Amino acid sequence: MTKDTAIDIKTFSKPEKALIFGANGQDGYYLEKILRTNEISTIKISRTSGDFRGDVSDYTFVKNVIQSCEPQYIFNFAALSTTRHEALFEHNTSIGTGTINILEAARLFAPNAKIFLAGSAMQFLNEGIPIDESTPFEAMSIYAAARIYAVHIARYYRRTFLQKNYIGYLFNHDSPLRSERHVNQKIVKTASRIAEGSQEKLHLGDITVKKEFMHARDAVAAIWTLVNQDKVFEAVIGTGLDYSIQDWVVQCFSIANLDWRDHIVIEKNYTPEYQRLVSNPTRIFGLGWQPKESFKSLALLMMRGEL
Repeated sequence: MTKDTAIDIKTFSKPEKALIFGANGQDGYYLEKILRTNEISTIKISRTSGDFRGDVSDYTFVKNVIQSCEPQYIFNFAALSTTRHEALFEHNTSIGTGTINILEAARLFAPNAKIFLAGSAMQFLNEGIPIDESTPFEAMSIYAAARIYAVHIARYYRRTFLQKNYIGYLFNHDSPLRSERHVNQKIVKTASRIAEGSQEKLHLGDITVKKEFMHARDAVAAIWTLVNQDKVFEAVIGTGLDYSIQDWVVQCFSIANLDWRDHIVIEKNYTPEYQRLVSNPTRIFGLGWQPKESFKSLALLMMRGEL
């Protein structure tokens, strides 16, 4: 930890504490709200801001944080949201090494902590049918390979040391906090700018691609459900409902009172990573979780924040 971000752990006076690695993203934001509602002190960790500033790939940093905080919960969202090969070293350190660092430090200094590790829909073999926990893994990208490696490390710690670590395989989830690098938010922001007078065109690839549209707040509610029971340690987190990119475009542009066909340019020779990515969330539903936001309400919520 750096001197300028060192904090007095005694200031976190509530009996239960939770660490969030990679706290700056949308998942960390909504999780913190849930934790505060449950009167759990939240300690945010990232490379750029938060209560502690440092890299999850640095074992000494991770060990010092966990040893000093003695948390009851640890959540790890630290990772780049990209499958590009160019991010291979980042994925190796943040996902692979970061997972080992957290699990080993927790084994030594927080053996009773419950640990959540973010997994991804992108690490499964995708044949266009609903994916569940029994679907085989498939390393179709360096990102998927790192996620798969992290799962096997977690299973080793769970089996060998009886560690309570949980993995939620997160399917697509969005919120107004998403950056425009993500296509759903790109569509929202472009439609909003056009509604305000912009003459730009929205350039998209294959709009027949189907995926899930889940609110990040619902996703972290599922995570909270998962870590607060002791029977299920890995679960697919999704709605089980898929819609096309075109469905999202139509919905967002209609909210802005626009005809989407007047403002879209379809890029030729675009090859999507998949044609359909949808979950079978039977296991997480069985724990009592259900998403609250629908496809339409998510579009309205995100558009309303821009218009």
